[in-house]
Amino acid sequence: MNEIPSSPMPKKGFGKNLPWLWIVPTVIIALACAAAPVALAQGREADTSVQNTQQSNRRYMQIIQNVFDFIQRHYVEEIDPKQIYEGAMNGMFNALGDPYSVYMPESEMNDLNDTTQGSFGGVGLYISKSNIPNPDGRPNYLEVASPMEDTPGWKAGINPGDYIIEIEGESTAEMTLDQAVAKLRGPAGTEVKILIRRGEKLEFPAALTRAVIEVPTTKHAMIGSDIGYLRLITFTPNTVERAREAINEFASRGYRSLILDLRNNYGGLLTSAVNICDLFLDGGVVVSTKSRIPQENSVFNARGSTLVPAGIPVIVLINRGSASASEIVAGALKDRGRAYLVGEKSYGKGSVQQVYPLDKSGFKITTSRYYTPSDVNIDKIGIPPDREVKTPEFTDSDADALGKLIQDRRIPAYIEKNPGAGTADITAFARELSAEYKLDVSLLRNLIRNEQNRTNIAPVFDLEYDLQLEEAVKIIRNGDFGNLIKTTKTLKTLQEEAAGEGEALAS
Repeated sequence: MNEIPSSPMPKKGFGKNLPWLWIVPTVIIALACAAAPVALAQGREADTSVQNTQQSNRRYMQIIQNVFDFIQRHYVEEIDPKQIYEGAMNGMFNALGDPYSVYMPESEMNDLNDTTQGSFGGVGLYISKSNIPNPDGRPNYLEVASPMEDTPGWKAGINPGDYIIEIEGESTAEMTLDQAVAKLRGPAGTEVKILIRRGEKLEFPAALTRAVIEVPTTKHAMIGSDIGYLRLITFTPNTVERAREAINEFASRGYRSLILDLRNNYGGLLTSAVNICDLFLDGGVVVSTKSRIPQENSVFNARGSTLVPAGIPVIVLINRGSASASEIVAGALKDRGRAYLVGEKSYGKGSVQQVYPLDKSGFKITTSRYYTPSDVNIDKIGIPPDREVKTPEFTDSDADALGKLIQDRRIPAYIEKNPGAGTADITAFARELSAEYKLDVSLLRNLIRNEQNRTNIAPVFDLEYDLQLEEAVKIIRNGDFGNLIKTTKTLKTLQEEAAGEGEALAS
């Protein structure tokens, strides 16, 4: 504790010469007296500001009430007040310019409850939609964040980053996210037709038969005899318990390293993400949330209930479909030096939403932003991997050829005829297609293998065709994990370096 030193008493006989220690308090008292009116003035200004805000609130609320009443009395046709109310609610949330803050009418609240309970009728696609106009004037279509495995959307070959530009012939440019979800969901066994755009040129239709979608949470298996592979598909109340079961199984089989796969994990519950980090971190900060109201700021710490021993190397796989809660886990394990990240930069959703009911309807609103242990927010930035491994992608010049290949249905026809095709068969067919369509062989091999997986029960992992997973296994097998983890940088360091590089370029 800091202490204030006591002042020495003045010596006798000093006469007119006052000790300097007496002068300083005199000056301080004078300054304090001078500052008092300033402090009072600032307090009055703060009170005035609050009063002005309250007056503005009352004024606008009265205007809204007057307009609502005026429409009810004077509009040319009688109109349901619920319609006006819902329009006003949608307008308020749209005015925020935040795609994650939305009004949810009764149907959307019911869908949310279905999702939370674990099953609903739908196509298995996690989608998003920006409310902010594109600067180049392009329409704001629905964007696929990620497909859920073994669902109609996943089996149809829809990928993260694809755009749904039509649903049942209707453009999604003017649809709200809730309207789109309502159109995609429905009774199991019914069909919905959509039009997909991939890249700048490629477009193809897909007819999806809705199914009962049960929200999956984890998949796991051993790679060889010593590597535990744990995939977290989403973060639900059940995720932590399922992860514990998987890790305990790994331990019983003598695992010596672990690969945590967060690719295409769109997120989920914040508490679930924090509790997953508990399995890897022996105390310390996992994530903090900061809002406009300081009293609502929170810091979430690991409780020290580590299940994965500190000596077990951990590699985390991420890609552009890794968002929100999965980025919390990846960011915490990276910043704390507990894991090495492999793959591609994550999606970049660094905000937290809460859902509030309003009778049978409700709303979802962004209440805070989250910060990693090194105190950075990754919203619209994402988390870069420690080792980048990009999956094969087509270029714009490939779009026409790939579009023709899809229309010709060569790959689905081949898998229908050869459902058990092996590696040599797939490679040979890929080379045949490459010669005909002028596309990369590795891209074609992945497309063929993906089609094969979509028409069967998907394997837990596919080491032969999964380049990112293959790289993670190589890192572990090389035995250099300890040195690699020492070279990693926190997200704060990376962001500061990026900002420094930007300033250097600007100068």
